[in-house]
Amino acid sequence: MLGRKQEINLQLTEIFDSAVLAFCLWFSHYLRSQVVPMFVPEAIEIPPFEQFYWVLAVVPLFTPIALEACGFYSNIHNKTLHRSLRQLFEGLVIIGMFVGACVVFFKWEVPSRAVVLFSVGLGACGLLLRESWQRDHLRRRLASGKGRERVIVAGQEQDIESFIAHLTQEQRAEIDVVMKFDITTRPVGELESALKEHAISRVLFAVRHVHFGRIEEAVQACETVGVEAWIAADFFETAIARPTFDVMGGKLMLVFHSTPQASWELLCKGALDRIGAAILLVLSSPAWLIAIVGIRLGSRGPIFFKQERAGLYGKPFTMWKFRTMHTDAESRRAELEVHNEMDGPVFKIKDDPRIFAFGRWLRRMSIDELPQLINVVRGEMSLVGPRPLPVYEIERIEKHAQRRRLSVKPGLTCLWQVTGRNGIKNFDEWVALDLKYIDNWSLWLDVKILAQTLPAVLRGAGAS
Repeated sequence: MLGRKQEINLQLTEIFDSAVLAFCLWFSHYLRSQVVPMFVPEAIEIPPFEQFYWVLAVVPLFTPIALEACGFYSNIHNKTLHRSLRQLFEGLVIIGMFVGACVVFFKWEVPSRAVVLFSVGLGACGLLLRESWQRDHLRRRLASGKGRERVIVAGQEQDIESFIAHLTQEQRAEIDVVMKFDITTRPVGELESALKEHAISRVLFAVRHVHFGRIEEAVQACETVGVEAWIAADFFETAIARPTFDVMGGKLMLVFHSTPQASWELLCKGALDRIGAAILLVLSSPAWLIAIVGIRLGSRGPIFFKQERAGLYGKPFTMWKFRTMHTDAESRRAELEVHNEMDGPVFKIKDDPRIFAFGRWLRRMSIDELPQLINVVRGEMSLVGPRPLPVYEIERIEKHAQRRRLSVKPGLTCLWQVTGRNGIKNFDEWVALDLKYIDNWSLWLDVKILAQTLPAVLRGAGAS
């Protein structure tokens, strides 16, 4: 996408999609309440449309946001129907979970599931038809070359060619490269003349190997004429971090981030974490009762185990668990160090003798982790994220790159947990899975990990 114009186009598309979904919900209610009884007289009468207003407020408003997070609005020029259907399905699953949370948590009722399901089908068809029309329109524009923005690409020759080669089909459809201007060999005065002669609206600077002084002169020439200057921010080679811009103290800041940046998707994750944890606290109350009674009967000592764990950016917090070890577990750790099966700073052994019998069952079923739902409600943890390690183990990490796992909130479950956690004995492999999660994070990935967690628990793939 090229700038504010394309951002506005995206927002208009999302508003249009919201209107389509709202119409489909109303039309589905009309069909079910007015048309179906004409052909099926014994059909049950459904409530008036007024009782669907909360669905009307939630689904059309948040569905485009979920679809954008799933990439539904990206790269439509070459997108296949299969990919569109997959992204649409992912977005609808997220919205379905959100609606389900509203029903369970706020006690809002869905008066007719048939109306909702029918509207989902109609809405999906409407969105696919809109996307098909938009894709055909884009391809016609690309073929005709009409309506393109006239631009100059300036910089060093090799940087210019590399920049143009990396443009997407959508971006090529938006611009007409009138001139390639090498500011390292040609005077800036010629650039100023070219701006006037060719009615240029924007200059794209590809200046990775150009001195900043030359860039400043060229930008000032654009400023004088009133033409926008866009500078490719690839001055520095980074292996992971992605550049964005922000403002601080009135100064434009080039920001390199290697973790998910602030977004509506991340905001939704925080809200769903707390709502989901609150719901799970209520639903898991029978398991809490079993754990409390079993620990009290099977071992002497407190019911809960508290420990300082490393949270977001390494900030310590008190993590809660049901106690599964004898009260002298910490003092016996030193004598068991020789049996540690995990290389690196983490301590884990199979058939740990410090675990009492009922505690071993709690671990196998992951019931011992339930008190961490309190940490999630308090905002110290997330439902999905790298598992929090004790502070003293974090201090023993020798590879600085491995500390990047602390750049997101720790979680109740993670990739390591659903891919056979007892089979991984190498701390490097464990961290690699955490970093894979961070680098590829999306709300849909969280949904998939949560969906895989329950089968992993039922298989008894609990902690050792």
